[in-house]
Amino acid sequence: MVGGFLQQLIDGLTIGVVYVLLAAGLSVIFGVMHVINFAHGELFALGAYFALALVAPFGGTGFFVALLVAPLLVGAVGVAIERFTVRPLYGRNPLYHILLTFGLVLVINDLIYLVWGTGSTNLAVPSVLSGTIRAFGLNASVYNMFIIAFGSAVALAVWAVLEYTKYGLIVRAGSQDRQMVRNLGIDIDRYYSLVFGGGAALAALAGIVLGGYQAVSPGMGMSIIIPAFVIVVLGGLGSFKGAVVGGLLVGIIQTSLRFYVPALEGLVIFLLMIGFLLVRPRGLFGVEFEEESGGDLLTGSKGGFLDPRTRNRLGIAMVGVLAVVPLGVGTLYSAYAVTLVIEIMIWGLFALSLDFVMGYTGLVSLGHALFYGLGAYAVAIALLHVSGSAIVAIAIAILVSAAIAWVVGYLSIRVSGVYFAMITLGFAELFYNMLSRDPYGLTGGSEGQFGLSTYYGIGGVGVALDEVAIFLGPVALTGQSLFYYIALASLVAAFLLTRRMLQSPFGSVLKSIRENEQRATFVGYETTVYKRRAFVISGALAGVAGGLFTLNAGYATPSFAHWLHSGEVIVMVILGGMGTLYGPIVGSAVFFGLEEILTDFTARWRLVLGTVFVLFVIFLPRGLVSLPAQIAPAVTGGSGPGPEPTDPAEPTAEEPGVRGDD
Repeated sequence: MVGGFLQQLIDGLTIGVVYVLLAAGLSVIFGVMHVINFAHGELFALGAYFALALVAPFGGTGFFVALLVAPLLVGAVGVAIERFTVRPLYGRNPLYHILLTFGLVLVINDLIYLVWGTGSTNLAVPSVLSGTIRAFGLNASVYNMFIIAFGSAVALAVWAVLEYTKYGLIVRAGSQDRQMVRNLGIDIDRYYSLVFGGGAALAALAGIVLGGYQAVSPGMGMSIIIPAFVIVVLGGLGSFKGAVVGGLLVGIIQTSLRFYVPALEGLVIFLLMIGFLLVRPRGLFGVEFEEESGGDLLTGSKGGFLDPRTRNRLGIAMVGVLAVVPLGVGTLYSAYAVTLVIEIMIWGLFALSLDFVMGYTGLVSLGHALFYGLGAYAVAIALLHVSGSAIVAIAIAILVSAAIAWVVGYLSIRVSGVYFAMITLGFAELFYNMLSRDPYGLTGGSEGQFGLSTYYGIGGVGVALDEVAIFLGPVALTGQSLFYYIALASLVAAFLLTRRMLQSPFGSVLKSIRENEQRATFVGYETTVYKRRAFVISGALAGVAGGLFTLNAGYATPSFAHWLHSGEVIVMVILGGMGTLYGPIVGSAVFFGLEEILTDFTARWRLVLGTVFVLFVIFLPRGLVSLPAQIAPAVTGGSGPGPEPTDPAEPTAEEPGVRGDD
């Protein structure tokens, strides 16, 4: 019993030290630069793959060379990332760093697939680190002992550098007051590059030592980045000491749960993360993080050059074009075109739901896939256990999604900014793990639910779409072609509903919260209540999107709630234009259109998409809808849209009051 516990403790410390190296880099980067680096996991994987390349010519003895050289290479990559992508965003809302680094996740991950392939590989370690040692009645792997000793020495060295060197002094001073350090004549930006590069090198070290412990695979970065965030939140954003304590704590908890209570392994750490964010957002050792002033979210509402009447006519025309798409099947294109446009419309609805809270209320949710997955599973379970009616199933999906959104919103809206983004991510990951590890079989576990069928009616009276055919000349509309019109009607209804709400006093309050929540509070609005209502509406719309997907596809899997889906829908919103109702729909069309075009040339289409997204975040943050206003001066010789307002609390003469449009 005691021996088993000590064995789990050693294994937990081994993983914990890897977490310490990973989270230390993440935490130092955030503490100094206020950058939440989503790409940190990919730098971790990149370190392991660089080590593979270095070890290959020398065998196991090359491992020590890799420990020295690979982190330097990844550190250089980190410096380049900071210099060319992160630095242009200083002064903007810190949430843009999250968006930027998510794009980098897509780029680096696909680069790894492109260079090293899809399979997993073992990283050879020298024979001196193989075998086991026996002490105090325990058999311990030599490599495990090496990880603990080496990782502890590195962590101690980093702490000493930050505490006792001139470099560490300047870095710590810069984290407190960047301008003050500049006034002393110090080029703080150069130090920021070194901090980012150092953090990347630490991630690479973690990847190398873990690569010798487990297999190296292209997905290792994506699977470890969320636990890394949990550690940083538990220890405290920006706290090196917190990263050390949090890393060891999570490593031991995870390993112990995996051995004693496997069903809880993926749940406990996310419950801890959510609990800390609610009770003590600054974590065990962190300080309260204050977002830098002047960094508002950039909406696309300023980019329109069409008057409202023209926009309405254009919108009606687009709906008319969409309405005739199924009529061209078999003559102009294959039935796949209908399938593709259905997916675009469903994800357009999903992106619209996120934009309602992100673009109009300023709440950046990193876990919106939670509601998409909820809607999908609510429909699946309703069809299996309640009624085969699609109407009943989608109604249940709306109610369940809205109810859970109220609970999540009630808890999450107590915090704001980066903390809100983190807690929504925690809820989504908690739900994802619950779906995957369902011990009762309600969700189908990691396999999901398949083979769902439905009818359109109620009380047992209705028809399946495959049993109906509507003939329009030579064209027969049946099955998926008929579902196409259900998806189109849902998207149009959601668009009109949200537009009506945003034109009402309720919508005006939401937009005023986005612009200046403090001022909205001063004039007497209960901003928390308004944000919660917006979150519930957004969650319900996302649930409709997930439910529609399951009705059409006939299945639901845990991947619907994966954090990557939350990131993808943010990409769509940013691509199209945040703060405009049509922008996210445009973003969905561009996303799937690019995927469709690029997959004809390469399976690594996310590499191109990620690159495009990074360029958008840097150079066109207001999205495609702002493009006409950007290029109009070049065409007409005008003066352009003008500079960005420096203070969102002080609207310009051209922008009186609240921004936002339909």
